[in-house]
Amino acid sequence: MAARRKDFLMVSKEILPEAILKTAEAKEILAKGLVYTVNEAVERVGISRSAYYKYKDGVFPFYEASKEKIITFSLTLENIAGVLSNALNYIASFNVNVLTINQGIPLQGVAHVSISIETAGMVNTPEDLIAGLGEIEGVRKIEVIGQN
Repeated sequence: MAARRKDFLMVSKEILPEAILKTAEAKEILAKGLVYTVNEAVERVGISRSAYYKYKDGVFPFYEASKEKIITFSLTLENIAGVLSNALNYIASFNVNVLTINQGIPLQGVAHVSISIETAGMVNTPEDLIAGLGEIEGVRKIEVIGQN
């Protein structure tokens, strides 16, 4: 019998039930070594052991799901000299492999760019990368459009 393939969805944390969020938090503090047992972790975050065991195999942070994966994101950039260069330098600081860069012709003062990166060897997390890109002057919008 073949193993069943798992299907995944990317879901915003804001719409998830508290038990799932707290399970993810408990897994994270266990992984970081802040606690040593499941009992300590569930007590710290305020969920039952049964809730933890119900969700633990199905919930994990985005960065864990994206290790050694390809992530494609879209940027909307102001048409100002150096904005794309600043974004690419920031991406390079995360030690990722840039696979593709596709930039459209700037229209109405903005350019749309899609960038695909390979996350093997990445320092820090994709969330940190995306958040930092959003702080670069001239970057108007960032959106993850795919991952495999």
